[in-house]
Amino acid sequence: MGPIYTVKFINEEASSIHGNLKVASIYTSESGEWKLGGFEVLSSVKDDDAVIYTYGSLVPDSARYTPPELAKSGWDAIKKGPHSAVDSFDYGILLFEVFNGNYIGPEQAGQTKGIPPSMHASYKRLVNPNPKARLSIGHFLEQGRRRGSFFDTPLIKLTEGIDQLGVKSPEEREAFLNDLDQLTDDFPEDFFKLKVLPELLKSVEFGGGGPKAFGVVMKISGKLSNEDFDLRVTPVIIRLFGNPDRAIRVCLLDNLPLMIDRFSPKVVNDKIFPQIVTGFTDLAPVVREQTLKSVLTIIPKLSDRTINGELLKYLAKTANDEQPGIRTNTTICLGKIAKHLGNSSRAKVLIAAFTRSLRDPFVHARNAALMALAATSEYFSEEDCAGRILPSVCPLLIDKEKVIRDQANKTIDVYLHKIRKAAANMPDTVLPPPNAIENTGPRMSSPQPNGSSTASWAGWAISSFTNKLSAAAGEIQPSATPTTSVPERLETKKTALVPPVSSTSEVRRQDVTSQSSTPQPQLSSSRTLSAGESFFVDPEPPFEDDMNAWGDMDDGSGADDGGTNVPVISTTAGPKRSTAPVPAPFDESEPDFAGWLAAQAQKKGGGLGGAKPLPKVAKPAPKKIDLRPKAQDNEDDDGWGEAW
Repeated sequence: MGPIYTVKFINEEASSIHGNLKVASIYTSESGEWKLGGFEVLSSVKDDDAVIYTYGSLVPDSARYTPPELAKSGWDAIKKGPHSAVDSFDYGILLFEVFNGNYIGPEQAGQTKGIPPSMHASYKRLVNPNPKARLSIGHFLEQGRRRGSFFDTPLIKLTEGIDQLGVKSPEEREAFLNDLDQLTDDFPEDFFKLKVLPELLKSVEFGGGGPKAFGVVMKISGKLSNEDFDLRVTPVIIRLFGNPDRAIRVCLLDNLPLMIDRFSPKVVNDKIFPQIVTGFTDLAPVVREQTLKSVLTIIPKLSDRTINGELLKYLAKTANDEQPGIRTNTTICLGKIAKHLGNSSRAKVLIAAFTRSLRDPFVHARNAALMALAATSEYFSEEDCAGRILPSVCPLLIDKEKVIRDQANKTIDVYLHKIRKAAANMPDTVLPPPNAIENTGPRMSSPQPNGSSTASWAGWAISSFTNKLSAAAGEIQPSATPTTSVPERLETKKTALVPPVSSTSEVRRQDVTSQSSTPQPQLSSSRTLSAGESFFVDPEPPFEDDMNAWGDMDDGSGADDGGTNVPVISTTAGPKRSTAPVPAPFDESEPDFAGWLAAQAQKKGGGLGGAKPLPKVAKPAPKKIDLRPKAQDNEDDDGWGEAW
């Protein structure tokens, strides 16, 4: 269609004559478009001495293409008829050559062989022997562009519309792109590569073509070689990833699987990925979600440093996203890219992410975490499986959702199978043989295989406790007064096993958390045992227990904490104490009421009620009893509390 528009412009707008229309004057561009040449005798009708009148007959092969009136009367006959008549006749001969091949002479003019039927009438008027009855190029074009006529075809619409794509309205652009999307398989490859594709890329980047135009670009790019793609498409795509338009970004991410294989790892790491990660923090959830999904596409092209550094940092943010769907997709994404993570940090990252998702209130997030754990079990050690993963999965066995309970059972089966397989290859024991153990203290009897397991366990436990009782030697010294009777000493023995008495006459049993570190307690003569100290000492070798793992113990506030505190014990239980008077404990802050009365009586001279003043009796120093448990220090390690 290019030449006809050019001839129309020459005849109508320029008021000139081309005078040399034929196949030899048509050239094709690299994209396959037709271009008009042969302007050797181009002349304006306003010039009386134009070259066409003198040199028109000297053009090569002019005798074959000369209109009948010029062949009869010479080139000056142009002045007698319409100036467009020469080019109209030559354009008709050009159509005959296009559809039939070589043109021999004027006798073939008007033959319709090979000419499309819809064009017959207009074609015959172009080659009419009477120049005044010939159809001008402008009128021929107008007839052809009528609806359903010979120029009303998708190919012609494409070639006409692609140059004007940037100035079309949004509705016209949408309609054009829809037609173009349906014709991509019918057009020459070079035409799309060199003509349509550059125009579409310009429209996407500058002309508002939008995602629709980019979709056509991706369809056309699929036919390009890697070299052509790198030369024509890659630079534009890199610039588009820097475009702040969210619609363009989502379109790029949607089409990323179609073009990721065309990009080198260097291009992805250095130019595309730094632009992609901005979508992880975008305000629009759809951008964040599409960015997250793109990770599965680009991760084969990313370096280990990028994956285990910057990528995991952004995935940690999406794992805590406010959108439950994005949190769920993050868990799925981590499960699928697990093989690409570094060996040193893979287990730590996955366990932290998956166990957190197990507590997600969104049911699909919990289900995704269970499935991801089942799919990535090979990356966890047996210690992590038993100590970290299974304790986190077990609560979901009684989840409110049945789908979660079912998946939790499947996941636990996977890890139990792995743990049992590892346990089957472990030795029965790592203890040294019996003859290598030194007889350094009381020995515990081992459970006998021929007895009940419960009875055997209780038997050796009681035996060990009896050994401890028999190991305690010497007489328990009282801590109250040196003149305590025997019953009182016995009572002291019994009360020594309970904690100190509180102001409400109630006591609590203290929780014992560690074993003794000394075989035999040595009581210092410089202090006495408080009422809560125990005389039972563990004679066995010490063993360490990290109680920090159990959390902070309760301070005895009496609240129900699930078994940490025990019921209080009344001090009235047990045998009666000796009837010997025991001075009541006084606090130094209590007032001396008897001394105050004596002082008042002395001031009045007659004492209370006129009697003689009472002699001042020296008040014995009040005995202060410290009811608080004594704090242990490093210097006084007597094994308190470790016997249990």
